[in-house]
Order: sequence, then structure tokens, then C-alpha cells
Amino acid sequence: MDKNKLLENIESVREEIKKAEISAGRKPGSVLLLAATKTVSPEDINFAVNQGGITDIGENRVQELLAKYDRLDREKMRIHFIGTLQTNKVKYIIDKVDMIHSVDSLKLAKEIDRRAAAIGKIQDILLEYNSGDEENKSGFSEEELYCSLPEIAKLPHVRLCGVMTIAPKCRCDEDYCKFFAKTYQIFIDISQKKLHNGSVSVLSMGMSDSYVAAINTGATVVRVGSKIFGARIYPETKMN
Repeated sequence: MDKNKLLENIESVREEIKKAEISAGRKPGSVLLLAATKTVSPEDINFAVNQGGITDIGENRVQELLAKYDRLDREKMRIHFIGTLQTNKVKYIIDKVDMIHSVDSLKLAKEIDRRAAAIGKIQDILLEYNSGDEENKSGFSEEELYCSLPEIAKLPHVRLCGVMTIAPKCRCDEDYCKFFAKTYQIFIDISQKKLHNGSVSVLSMGMSDSYVAAINTGATVVRVGSKIFGARIYPETKMN
């Protein structure tokens, strides 16, 4: 990607975040910009970090993270895993990520706990809430989340930091806010509970088409990809 354009995009997103914070009556700088880096080259990621001031990146796929990992300026960034995570893939990333946003089941939380214990780590996690009740999306239903919360809160090698959601595709900010408001209420409720293994302060919601709505509805982290790096370019699929 053209490096000047990349810097312009980062600055533009930051300005929009600041305006949204002020509009929502929030302190500027209270929302973390997480750069979603699916399909983005390590070179562009490192440039965004070293020249654009990006501090946190988010990867969606285990295989892609592993392919990039050794080429990232890792000491200068926090790496988040934000995509669907299968239990049999936890072992590959447990020593590589600072936070896992997409914990969508008690089974996955227990596997993260087990793998973290094996390397003497306490892994920061978020619980993924399926705010649109979409059958084709991962995430806890509200009932499942509250049923699983007591057990997850007792796991000794995970630190429950908050909630994440991916809202259904909507036409406007007003529609997005309906799903984000539901998530925010759950986040507030959980944050007020006494938990054994966490201090719930992170609400991760909003992407390139919805981060302003998310900030207006309480997000503390927004995951922005294409607004920073441009449209994703996927590798061509080879035909057999």
C-alpha cells in the first residue's frame, strides 16, 4: 500500500474517533484504535506501527498470524486475536497473543486456560456475544454467556477483561447502535459483578463501517481494517 496514503488513513480514523468521543461526552483518547490486519503484509503492519503510531493489531486467522509472526516488530505492538478460534488451534497462538477477543464457549475458555497454564501464562480474554442472535455467527447467546460466566470467572490462567461483539451488517449507525446498546448493557452488568479472575473494563465493538456508532454506544476498543489499509486483497484460490 502507498505509505503516504496509509498515514493519511490512520490520521483520518483517529480524527473521526476523537470527534465521536467528544460527541459522546467522552474523554479524547479513551477509545483504543486496534488495527485489523487480515491480509495486510508484515511490512505494512510494521510501517503503521513505527510511522503511524499504531500500538495494537488484530489478526483473524491462526495460519496467517503464524506466517507473519516472525516478521513483525513484535516488541513495539500488542497482538490481539479477533477471529473465530477453534480449540485445537489454541496451542499455536497461546504464546503469541496479548488478548483473545473471540472466546465463544466455555469449552474454548477451558482450553485456553489449560494451554496458558502449560506455559505459565495468564491469558487476557474477552467473551464474544452474538448480539444479533445470528445462527451463522459464533458467540454466546445472552443466556449462554451468563450461564458460562461463573465457571469462566474461576479459571486460574485466564483473565476476563470484558466483552466483544460483531454486529450484523446494518444500513446506518442508528441500526448498529441497537446491537451495540444490547452489548453495552451486558458489559456494564458483568463489570459490576465480583469476579475471581478479572477486572472487566474492555468493550470491543465496531469495525470500519460502524466504529463511530460503537463509540457512541460505549466501546472502549474499535477494530478498524479497511478504513486504514484499504480493501482487503485475498490471495487467489488455486483451481484443481
